Amino acid sequence: MVASNLDKIASVNQKNIRKDLPAFDVGDILKMKIKVREADKIRIHPFEGTVIKKTGIGLGAAFTVRKISFGEGVERTFPVNSPVIDKIEVVSKGVVKRAKLYYLRDRLGKKARVQVDQSAQQAAHQAAHQTTQQTVQQTAH
Repeated sequence: MVASNLDKIASVNQKNIRKDLPAFDVGDILKMKIKVREADKIRIHPFEGTVIKKTGIGLGAAFTVRKISFGEGVERTFPVNSPVIDKIEVVSKGVVKRAKLYYLRDRLGKKARVQVDQSAQQAAHQAAHQTTQQTVQQTAH
């Protein structure tokens, strides 16, 4: 009986886990599109910042993104599988040695940035350049 209940819970969890989101880690800079409900309509709100924390697994997984807006630090925590998240794009991969980047809260300006992984950024740039070249070749024919 206990095993069947666990199987039911596991099947519900698998149905609700989102598979359309890219893999990201702490220190990465994300560009997100968030659904915001205003009165009777829903609009898409952009949110770009650094991932400072990831917690949980499965349906309980969540992450916190920090950005500086008009000189004030703003942190938002999102469940990974939330329907509020419309789209996530990884802008750059960060090189960090910690699981939680709380020390960024005390820093301002350029000191609040995370070092960018140049090899990952170059690979993404080359892939984008190749797809652009393929598109140009296809339209030329």
